Amino acid sequence: MKNIISRIKTLYIMKFKPNIDFLRHIGVKVGENCRIYTRDFGKEPWLVTIGNKVTITSGCKFITHDGSTWLIEDEKGRRYLYKRVKIGNNVFIGMNSIILPGVNIADNVVIAAGSVVTKSIPSGKIVGGNPAKIIGNFKDYEDKVLRNYISHEEMNFDLSYKERINKVLDKTYKKELN
Repeated sequence: MKNIISRIKTLYIMKFKPNIDFLRHIGVKVGENCRIYTRDFGKEPWLVTIGNKVTITSGCKFITHDGSTWLIEDEKGRRYLYKRVKIGNNVFIGMNSIILPGVNIADNVVIAAGSVVTKSIPSGKIVGGNPAKIIGNFKDYEDKVLRNYISHEEMNFDLSYKERINKVLDKTYKKELN
């Protein structure tokens, strides 16, 4: 019974997980070994480039134009502004983040959930907030993860997903705000 439920869950996720082939079909340039859980690449998806080993979580939005220019017009008519968005290699973009026009995210970057990225991000940084600001360094984060978190090799894949996660679960909570 467990195996059947696991397969149903897997099929459900596969059915609703955005397909990278679909994203490439609409013009998004996608590298290799990516996990993309959103389809919101705006009205100009061909202006978005994604590198290798990138995770874009659900709810993320990519904006490639400035719609507020609709408010500005003169005898020549309204104005338009379109800009590319580029994501480098080895990047993680947290849930519900918004990437604005003209942003270039370099390699080895983590973007915290809910961030609004209004400026380009240099390589090796962790950013978060609205507007997103640098809150850490990728190298420091990498060192912490390698030192403290369970590895793929140590994970027991003979267990069900729930059993596996519960076995390695960190039961502590974060410190309270001051």
